[in-house]
Amino acid sequence: MNTEKNILTSEQKASLIDVLYSRFEENMSRHEGLGWKAIEKRLTQQPEKLSSLSEMERTGGEPDVIGYDETSDVYFFVDCSAESPVGRRSLCYDQVALKTREKNPPKSSAGSLAAEMGIELLDEEQYRSLQKLGVFDVKSSSWIRTPEPMRKLGGALFGDRRYNRVFIYHNGADSYYASRGFRGLLKV
Repeated sequence: MNTEKNILTSEQKASLIDVLYSRFEENMSRHEGLGWKAIEKRLTQQPEKLSSLSEMERTGGEPDVIGYDETSDVYFFVDCSAESPVGRRSLCYDQVALKTREKNPPKSSAGSLAAEMGIELLDEEQYRSLQKLGVFDVKSSSWIRTPEPMRKLGGALFGDRRYNRVFIYHNGADSYYASRGFRGLLKV
């Protein structure tokens, strides 16, 4: 992530923390047993993570805390917007797919944009876990981290929810659609 470009002012940091706190309070079922004070302290100690969260917010992801891992001592922020973030759509899967796309290439790839933002794409297990916390991607779909053997064959995975069920599908990694974006994970 380009840190010079993404340095937040004190006012931007305070405003973002207020937004994150409000979302945290409004959606307690996503993070039962976690307290905001410890999360806020962690965020103020890691300005680069705040920059990543700012980008998640700016692109429409509505990031929220969805868990904590005691072993690694990290909180997990994930995009919790109802649909795949609008500011991260019409992207092929990764940079390799973007380079091989001959006709009508998209502006970027999910993998490249995630790296620029300092976040990771959700894997299949993480995507399914998110879907247990709410109803997501009923009109859109989201690229998910694809196992390397499948990716080497030219494919990539994406998920969505239709008919009150979560589906994981495949597509050519170079494909892109106006309704497909990606959801990010940030470990803080």
